[in-house]
Amino acid sequence: MSTSATFICAVFLIIFVAVEQTYATIDFKTLDHLKPSVSNETQAQAVKGLIQRLLPARASQFHVVVDKSIGPPNLDTFEVETTGSNEVTFTGTTGVAAASAFYHYLSTYCHCHVSWSGDQLDVPSQLPVVKPKIQVTSPNRFRYYQNVCTVSYSFVWWDWSRWEREIDWMAMNGINLPLAFNGQEAIWQRVYLQMGLTQQELDQFFGGPAFLAWARMGNLRGWGGPLPQSWHDYQLQLQHKILKRMREFGIIPVLPAFGGFVPGAFTRLYPEAHVTRLGAWGHFNKTYCCSYLLSPLDPLFTNISKTFLSEYIKEFGTDHIYNTDTFNEMSPPSKDPEYLAAASKAVHDGMLGADKDAVWLMQGWLFQNGFWGTTEIKSYVLGVPLGKMIVLDLFAEVRPVYQKANSFFGQPFIWCMLHNFGGNLGMYGAIDSVNKGPEEGRAFPNSSMVGTGLTPEGINQNYVMYDFMNKMGWRNQSVPDLQIWFKNYSHGRYGSSSHGSERAWDILKGSVYNSTDGHKDHCKGIVIKKPSLKLDPSLWYDWKDVVEAWGNFLNATKEKVSLQNSETFRYDLIDVTRQVLQDCAYCAFYKKLLKHWSDRDAEGVRQEGDNLLQLIDDMDLILSSNEHYLLGKWIKSAQALATNQTEMDLYEYNAKNQITLWGPDGNILDYGNKMWGGLMKSYYKSRWQLFVDSLYNSTVEHRKFNQDAFNNAVFKIESAWTFDKTVYPVVPKGDPVGISQQLFQKYKPIIDKVTEDCRSGHSVRSEDKPSGLSGEDFMTRS
Repeated sequence: MSTSATFICAVFLIIFVAVEQTYATIDFKTLDHLKPSVSNETQAQAVKGLIQRLLPARASQFHVVVDKSIGPPNLDTFEVETTGSNEVTFTGTTGVAAASAFYHYLSTYCHCHVSWSGDQLDVPSQLPVVKPKIQVTSPNRFRYYQNVCTVSYSFVWWDWSRWEREIDWMAMNGINLPLAFNGQEAIWQRVYLQMGLTQQELDQFFGGPAFLAWARMGNLRGWGGPLPQSWHDYQLQLQHKILKRMREFGIIPVLPAFGGFVPGAFTRLYPEAHVTRLGAWGHFNKTYCCSYLLSPLDPLFTNISKTFLSEYIKEFGTDHIYNTDTFNEMSPPSKDPEYLAAASKAVHDGMLGADKDAVWLMQGWLFQNGFWGTTEIKSYVLGVPLGKMIVLDLFAEVRPVYQKANSFFGQPFIWCMLHNFGGNLGMYGAIDSVNKGPEEGRAFPNSSMVGTGLTPEGINQNYVMYDFMNKMGWRNQSVPDLQIWFKNYSHGRYGSSSHGSERAWDILKGSVYNSTDGHKDHCKGIVIKKPSLKLDPSLWYDWKDVVEAWGNFLNATKEKVSLQNSETFRYDLIDVTRQVLQDCAYCAFYKKLLKHWSDRDAEGVRQEGDNLLQLIDDMDLILSSNEHYLLGKWIKSAQALATNQTEMDLYEYNAKNQITLWGPDGNILDYGNKMWGGLMKSYYKSRWQLFVDSLYNSTVEHRKFNQDAFNNAVFKIESAWTFDKTVYPVVPKGDPVGISQQLFQKYKPIIDKVTEDCRSGHSVRSEDKPSGLSGEDFMTRS
């Protein structure tokens, strides 16, 4: 070990002993500077602007005040009170608190709803009266939002209009600590060019737009690129708007920092630097894999970190909290406690070089890996002074780490609901765990919990879980009666009550939204998997419960005809229809298909194969009836950011590759899958058509089915699709209610004939694991 490294470790050991003895009494005054950076009036004006955008015809009836004296220090508080004839005043300790007061009034008193999948804003002409005033204080200092992957799976093609709506949504839901990662490649470009690297060398380093999250984390390099200069310029402009609006609300944006990953050409400039070539991730070939990691113990590490962060702060300002993750899904080179402590200390020291008040927000995702035992976690988190690191317990609703890590040995942590992988659309939730978890986290002995958070890899799915989790950020205790909560959710989301919709949500609450067996990543029906003879449906619930909920949704349209035109209801009806058909594909057709193939019944193979292919067509039909489920909109939003044809082709390829092959060779095949209109018929059906034909031919010709030969043939179809220039619809087609009714009449008799339990076993099958990852690593797949 070098002299400098020995010195670092010695210093750490002194700090380690001191903080270990006292962490239980720390009140985290070290976080007090993480607060709104603008005046109360600026925050109030931002909330007024939000109300004007959401309810322009009614905005004059609402008044906003920001007054931090109405609540305790560091805990957001809001008040709602009727203050005039048909007028309501919202007061908050911050702009976020005041915006939360507004949305609390809308959702609780006016039964309105705002979501990723549509709004229901039927505000009564006579505003409901709130007398005496109500006051709500959050038990959590922070309500966090985003996974480092969300920026790629969901946000990548957003323009300012979409960002503006999302920031409004954040404020209304109490989120005061989100990631703000745009524009960092432009800053790195400046830094590295000034150091002497060439643009060509940077083009081999930066990932493409749809893969930036993993390039930033060192999982890959260069894939999907090169990034055009127009991308850098646009992201700089966009980030200025994003940060300005966040700060106007009193939101505290989390900025990016240096994690140690450098271009391969870095060693050309610094041949003596301690740079390690990492192993392959996701089976990427040598062109794109095996990133270069500058050792945190190398003096260059803190210098580069300081240079980058100083340049970033010069461009955008700072709110003193930064995120980076050095060992995401990759094991450190040593388990030595001194090394781990010195490594984390170096990361934080690099931040301190640019900002003496820097706090490191770290994803606790790495601790899901088997490398990290209690000793290793302790060494790593205590390498940073207490209160200068916040750990996101990223997957706390399924596998909380704070319990085995003794509340992260005193470092503050945020209890997070991850919920979603890859932006997949399947219905899933662990509602009981989410309901009880935050309260249990706060009650843990010597708890250092300072907040709650949403950390999905992708959004635009299962909104009920995110609405629930956002509300948990304002609660001291779990919800005592989930049935009532879901009933109120249904009323607000649709603007009216009906027995059918309430019954449907009650069924879903106890079924698909209540996974209690520790399953993960359930959102992968067989129709979106590469066909094989060994597919598992990832069913942990009785799928006929969802069928019953489907029938109740349709009954609701007869009880309340107005529901047929409800944007949010139509979205949910499509979602439950899609879920049933997804399950039906396995339970009613796939299993029979394999049975006929096993029996060498060629006509049976053809019949069940045709039934399965028709089902995929029907899924495409229902999904194409709503704008939120259209492949064409994803592709168009990517193309819209291009300034020329070359960029348009690059962005379209990025958009298509991410949701299908995920890499040049199907490296993480289907991990980012989407059940979208246009995608079902053009991509997934083509694969299944080849599979059915292959099974039929092998039966007729009395030969074995060759999975390897099929995989090679289907890869050609998959790869060709990512380059194909077919234009997909961006406008929905058809009446979703009418289509859903027709599909119910068609498939309900078929479903009734299925008597076998289709549920999966209580383990994840090997074919469900992303390529190149095993056992424990599957859990920690980004």
